[in-house]
Amino acid sequence: MTQSTRRQVLVTGGGRRLGAAICEAFARAGWQVWCQYRASRAEALALCESLRGQGLTANAIEADITQEAGRRALMAQVMADAPLDCVINNASAFEADSGLDFDADAAARQLGVNLIAPLSLARLLAQQAGAHGADRSAIHILDQKVFNLNPDYFSYTVSKLALERAVALQAQSLAPQLRVCGVAPGILYVSGPQKDENFALAAKANLLRRPIDPADVARSCVFLAETRSITGTTLSVDNGQHLVPLPRDIMFVVDELLQDNKP
Repeated sequence: MTQSTRRQVLVTGGGRRLGAAICEAFARAGWQVWCQYRASRAEALALCESLRGQGLTANAIEADITQEAGRRALMAQVMADAPLDCVINNASAFEADSGLDFDADAAARQLGVNLIAPLSLARLLAQQAGAHGADRSAIHILDQKVFNLNPDYFSYTVSKLALERAVALQAQSLAPQLRVCGVAPGILYVSGPQKDENFALAAKANLLRRPIDPADVARSCVFLAETRSITGTTLSVDNGQHLVPLPRDIMFVVDELLQDNKP
């Protein structure tokens, strides 16, 4: 497959953590990868250099997806020479708050990255696609929290809940130009104020009692992008974490257990 005929995927927030795993999975599956970054320049450049060193195709691209002008410029640059086949909306803002200390500005920041940007990028991709022809898709990265509610990280959860509902709505609205799917992972990495000891326990708080492999989440994205008959649905890739209800975010539940077990 030549570069001109290779399918293209854009991964937002692709330089680190899950985004990097998704970039690698698509590159290994034969896709040409565009790794969008904003603050993680060094990581994104290193990742793409590593993939190219393995004979794969990956390019880092800087863009501010919090603004419509930035999103439009990003899509125009990516599609300058060849059509874009898939966008993975992975970039996410994650700030701690609750319903009581809800801050409108912080909520707006998270809604902008977690909801408005994915909806906008999917729409822009659909507008570039004809009613028929090549298969194109948008995949929104969600969180198992949307199926397993607790009140912690209130604004973040609200934004992901809205995006989860938008999967089916956009699939209806943007068909037949675009398929829209979701992937809902469980806890994958140390986050926020979490300590390594806390993460080691939290990562096993699921039905299978083992950590979730980020590569499994990434491969699920590739599967959805390459399966033309799937749209309007979300895959939970979380070792069954969404089936283990907890009163608070798992990080805080584990902290309480660790405190209770101290001599």
